[in-house]
Amino acid sequence: MPAVPSYILAPVRDQFLAVLPEREDRHPLGCHNPRIADAMVFDRLVQVLVFGCGYERVADGHCSATTLRRRRDEWISLGVMEHLRLLVLSAYDRMIGLELDQLVADGCITKAPSGGECAGKSPVDRAKQGTKRSQLTEGHGIPLVTEPAPANVRDHILLPPTLDRYADLEKTLGPLPKHSRLSLDAGYDYRVVHDGLADRNIDARIVPRGAKVPIQASGRWVVERTNSWMNNFGRLRRCTERCRAAVDFFLALASVIITVRCLIRRAWTHYRWDTRPRTPRIR
Repeated sequence: MPAVPSYILAPVRDQFLAVLPEREDRHPLGCHNPRIADAMVFDRLVQVLVFGCGYERVADGHCSATTLRRRRDEWISLGVMEHLRLLVLSAYDRMIGLELDQLVADGCITKAPSGGECAGKSPVDRAKQGTKRSQLTEGHGIPLVTEPAPANVRDHILLPPTLDRYADLEKTLGPLPKHSRLSLDAGYDYRVVHDGLADRNIDARIVPRGAKVPIQASGRWVVERTNSWMNNFGRLRRCTERCRAAVDFFLALASVIITVRCLIRRAWTHYRWDTRPRTPRIR
């Protein structure tokens, strides 16, 4: 069974290869070992993300684990995965439209047994090493910003850097709504959060601490669904990357796959193309 359906993986791979800058071979006599194709390495990194296995498990005689790590670090230094994520967000906004007037944010704690820069003592797993994702989505659940941090960092502390990254999306998506509504749970019910959102001209819809409010209220369920989508990727559900840059790389790749899948689902009833799936029920 493939890691990702071909009608999702193929356009993502093609756009990623188009984003890569042309590589110059500066060796005066050339190289006796031919360079592994970028498409092959990309497909194996997708398998690492989806299955959550080690690099050695997806390596074979055509592509070694060392090649996967080196090419991953090369692409991290170029910033191509984040560039691809912004391109996919822009494409979704043009074809479907992002519901930026309604935002939802929440945190999600996962395991990080190897420790690292984004790991800390998990308050929900007997102080074992864990990581937290501060997830910001639009009204339909498309991931806009995913900010990793140690598991013992409170949600309301991660909100300002998350909103700062959201403000940077204006360079890609154009002018953002001036008075967006942000739905948050009781973990954000602090005076500093209310004051900070007021300074950003964001209307806060925060559940009061101690109040029993269903998750369906104010649309907070969409971010929980997005967190569930993220946890479907084994590399994010049990993160073994120790470097913050590698974590951001796989988070961006997961966001790209989720956004493209949602784009195909919603475009199925609006557009027709040659590789259009037979059904909008995409797994």
